[in-house]
Amino acid sequence: MPTAPKPHLIKKYANRKLYDTRTSRYVTLDQIAQLLRGGHDIKVVDRDSGHDLTHVTLSQIVLSDEKQAPMRGGAADGPPHERRQVLLDMVRRTLNVPAGLRTRVEQRRDDLEGMADDAIESALTRLRIPTHHDIDRLNKRLDVLSTQLKKLGGAGSPTSRPRKRRAGR
Repeated sequence: MPTAPKPHLIKKYANRKLYDTRTSRYVTLDQIAQLLRGGHDIKVVDRDSGHDLTHVTLSQIVLSDEKQAPMRGGAADGPPHERRQVLLDMVRRTLNVPAGLRTRVEQRRDDLEGMADDAIESALTRLRIPTHHDIDRLNKRLDVLSTQLKKLGGAGSPTSRPRKRRAGR
């Protein structure tokens, strides 16, 4: 099974120079943009601290491309909107959270909401305050009783028989 090629690891030095460890040479933002347009993945890290600077660098590339777009007009590597789209797609890919992580976060959030609901319901029960569930259960019971009364013909209902008036003495 073929493996995806390793991303270009770019180290950023304190003097703002960028060094591509894969090709063992210094590169510019434009050269990194060309790598991206060529379908290569990149990762930019601070040489001293190891902090990931990919997002910052991609933002700089997009900004630089936007500034240069009016000057370039139509370049050999495609219309300006296509060049920008390639860069924006790379930014989106690097910003996307893996689906598995997103699913785990959503599950934990749901678990926490469930725990909070249980705690609130328990507190309401201790305070003898009816919960939403209690009120729903009572409403269903009232519906059942109301239906049973209608089946019995409304016996005992004040609207079922008119009252007679007694004559005054």
